Amino acid sequence: MGYQRRKTTDVDVGGVMIGSNYPIRVQSMANTSTMDTAGSVAQTKRIVDVGGEIVRLTTQGQREALNMKNISDALRTDGYTVPLVADVHFNAAVADTAATICEKVRINPGNYVDPARTFKKLEYTDAEYADEIKKIDERFVPFLNICKEHHTAIRIGVNHGSLSDRIMSRYGDTPAGMVESCMEFLRICVREDFSNVVISIKASNTVVMVRTVRLLVEQMEKEGMAFPLHLGVTEAGEGEDGRIKSAVGIGALLCEGIGDTIRVSLSEAPEREIPVARKLVDSIEECALMRESVKAAIVDDTVTIELHEKNWEDLQLKAAMTVGALFIDQLAHRLVIKNSDFTEEKLTELADAILQAARIKFTKTEYISCPGCGRTLYNLEETIAKIRTAVSQRAVTDKRFATLKIGIMGCIVNGPGEMADADYGYVGAGVGKVSLYKKKECIEKNIPEAEAVQRLIEFIENDLTR
Repeated sequence: MGYQRRKTTDVDVGGVMIGSNYPIRVQSMANTSTMDTAGSVAQTKRIVDVGGEIVRLTTQGQREALNMKNISDALRTDGYTVPLVADVHFNAAVADTAATICEKVRINPGNYVDPARTFKKLEYTDAEYADEIKKIDERFVPFLNICKEHHTAIRIGVNHGSLSDRIMSRYGDTPAGMVESCMEFLRICVREDFSNVVISIKASNTVVMVRTVRLLVEQMEKEGMAFPLHLGVTEAGEGEDGRIKSAVGIGALLCEGIGDTIRVSLSEAPEREIPVARKLVDSIEECALMRESVKAAIVDDTVTIELHEKNWEDLQLKAAMTVGALFIDQLAHRLVIKNSDFTEEKLTELADAILQAARIKFTKTEYISCPGCGRTLYNLEETIAKIRTAVSQRAVTDKRFATLKIGIMGCIVNGPGEMADADYGYVGAGVGKVSLYKKKECIEKNIPEAEAVQRLIEFIENDLTR
């Protein structure tokens, strides 16, 4: 069976078409302050210059939404026609404003009308639940009308880390809850005859991400919908880990014909995401074919794959993309990679990293870190490096540090939620302030940033000895 892409409707994002009739688009998100016009313009240009086709910027308030016009005007003056996407959380009025300026607006169903998550068990009667749905309808329809008037596309972007308490009360922290959170909004779009919609449904856990997207596709088919999908593993991290985790999750779906636009979310400069995303897109048919042959040859619970890539990153991405779904679906639990250009030790490390990304086997500390955006409240890359160094030093003498999962989040939008899979978390709480978490529970608030890494390590040490 050859590679076949899922058929979808077409979406027009400022002249860049998304859907199965068009190439899979690669995109990124600026991590500059949206009020920094010059910085945002310069970074957007860098993203476009390496092949980015769509660029998203955070719009946490009306000022930022309005300043998107200045950013857009400066880009157009310099000959850059890239569509700009406003990323909106917690403030539906900001989405209304952004829809008059930007080519696309991303809204998050978990906080578009519903208040921020409290992580407390709340109970809703059927009548109360219906009232909340009515509030969505009353607020969302006027937004759609603005988008119709201005020919603005929207992205309904569900994140595992920001499901509402209302959804959690009925579905829990599950793929079914994520899908229903999305479908509530899609059903309104269909009823209102608004089809310029792209969907994303992301998680930092690759198993959750893949299973949820598959479930969403099934549900859309049942309800006669075929909206295009944007794929990404959110908070994937940086370096080798971020690349492998993204290739496992995104690659698993691309090889199944699912996905019309992608973002590889790395805790690095956003322009570095684009070449990685392009490699995934360019490898789909080859990896899909290899996956089928490897799947047929599984022996003794072991997948064996031979690749001939001479570039280490290419090998990482193709191996992870080819076999990721086999481990996500638990068709095997061991992996052997063969390649004559690299040592057996390096190939074993790569195999272990892929197994960890697919949640099969944990052999090293895992960092669940966001890619950063205009909301980030500290230097993300420097902080990740400091935490990695401190944890590595402790792991030499205390093996309990060696397989921890640590979340490093720039702000609270997805922070506590995406860290549900982490043992400990470090979250930007304000300018120069950091809060520390144990799983979803905040255990220290508003620590001065200069002290926060050391306080995190001390808390972990004390907690592990209890």
